[in-house]
Amino acid sequence: MQEALSLATTLEEVQTFVEDLRSAYDLEHLVYHSVNSTGAQYAALTYDQEWVERYIDKDYARIDPVVQGCYRLFQPIDWKALDWSNKSSRSFLGEAVDAGLGNQGFSVPIRGPSGQFALFSINHRCNDDTWASFTNERVAELLLISHYLNEKALQIEGKADRGPTRSLSPREKDTLTLLATGANRANIAEKLKISESTLRVYIESARFKLGAGNTTHAVALALSFGLIIV
Repeated sequence: MQEALSLATTLEEVQTFVEDLRSAYDLEHLVYHSVNSTGAQYAALTYDQEWVERYIDKDYARIDPVVQGCYRLFQPIDWKALDWSNKSSRSFLGEAVDAGLGNQGFSVPIRGPSGQFALFSINHRCNDDTWASFTNERVAELLLISHYLNEKALQIEGKADRGPTRSLSPREKDTLTLLATGANRANIAEKLKISESTLRVYIESARFKLGAGNTTHAVALALSFGLIIV
């Protein structure tokens, strides 16, 4: 999947990637939505167009707990952990379900360059235990995909033509490559025959060179710049 996204050169191809990813995960819907510092927006999503138009026409972003909650957060969030207690939120949720959204959702807030904010969300129709198992098993790859997708969209729009400030060392590349495969830090340290404290130094150094906000973002940037291959 990441290889397909790396080959995308247009926003239409990003949309195709989102649709294919939805099918691969067997989800109800998948959405990437970005707003830059000037208010310009871009979205690649699988919602029905009628619901999208209603959402925009009614300015539901101002009451949508997913948008409002994630704007204040930095970590991924299950939708049921958000506040749906007020009347307008419950009414909005009812309309969303009627429009074809499932009863489960999971979102990753993304903060990019120059005040850019984006959301990557997945949505499904299943029970709580099934959803918890699905998201727990895939949280690392969902984080990686969300940041990689954001970087690709910015790159295509011409806002991410920056490259790393300095080249990565072989050890930094090894570290990010293993992180991209889903390996945990203890296993990576053992594989590279270094201590976990030394591993942290490599990770932080790579983050600094790439201008990344966190480790997942660093991996996504390294993939996007072609510095590592998974």
